Amino acid sequence: MIVIYDDLYTEHLRRVDHPESPDRVAGVAAYLEAAGLFGQRESARDATEAELELVHPAAYVERVRRDVEAVGDRAGYLSTGDTVLDQSSYAVARRAAGGAIVAMERAVETNGAVFALVRPPGHHAEPARGMGFCIFGNAAVAAHAFVKNTGKRALIVDFDYHHGNGTQAAARDGVSFVSTHAYPAYPGTGGPNEQSLNDDWAIVNIPLPPHSYGTEPFVATWQRALPELARRLRPDLIVVSAGYDYAAGDPVGDLGVDGPAAAGALATLIREVAAEYASGRVAYCLEGGYDIPTLSRSVAATLRAHDAPATAEQRADPHAIGVSQRNILERLESTWP
Repeated sequence: MIVIYDDLYTEHLRRVDHPESPDRVAGVAAYLEAAGLFGQRESARDATEAELELVHPAAYVERVRRDVEAVGDRAGYLSTGDTVLDQSSYAVARRAAGGAIVAMERAVETNGAVFALVRPPGHHAEPARGMGFCIFGNAAVAAHAFVKNTGKRALIVDFDYHHGNGTQAAARDGVSFVSTHAYPAYPGTGGPNEQSLNDDWAIVNIPLPPHSYGTEPFVATWQRALPELARRLRPDLIVVSAGYDYAAGDPVGDLGVDGPAAAGALATLIREVAAEYASGRVAYCLEGGYDIPTLSRSVAATLRAHDAPATAEQRADPHAIGVSQRNILERLESTWP
């Protein structure tokens, strides 16, 4: 599986004590190298201003640039929210969005899966407001670039512990969004009534209990939701906001889920759904995951699932799905043609 990576990603917040640290991607890269999974590494590029403006107004992009200039050689905050910046942040964030776009382009070229090992993450970045460690909406930018370039549909799959409020705000015009997330954990959005089913795009939120859900129900929820939504929308590309902070022991998340086991099961499911509807095209973008050993094993499990020979998917017990989650899915399914 192709991995998009750039050493520039380790510059953002290099001298700042912060959970979203450079060690996250550096540690994963080292683990993949040692495991023999980094052989298909390819470089990223900067997203152009026109590409960023597919999601973010030009005034916001300029605001980020000015905010970064203003911090100088110290750390500071993005003026729209709680995102920490240093002097490298604008350059690194543009390269992160560009890495997601390269992953999308290579997925389209190869009809395969590509993993963008990028930071800072992006799914909290709303069109005109960065927040929650995020500056630009990497997955949303890549999805909208695909739709603009092809006129086809993209589905963003977000299994991060936290709700991707920024990605949801960018869902429209052929770009759909489906998410499981702890609720009402940060940022407090993605509640059970935040659903929208339209002719060519959708927003589907499946909130989970914030402290514990478990591996079997987590996987089972996705195994029920994703094929049904893909059947309705028939996406030509799947973009994955790959946040692994759902894993048990994660210091910022933790849904009581076996991180690597769930990562492998979700990747197998995504691979099968992409093969049926999207010619195998999948672009992963790293989001959360703050216990570096677990994050590294989880990313490796994702890559291995896509590189392995196709086998029959192992089904989790559908009865393990929580009652409230099952009720949401049943209500949605009753409206899906």
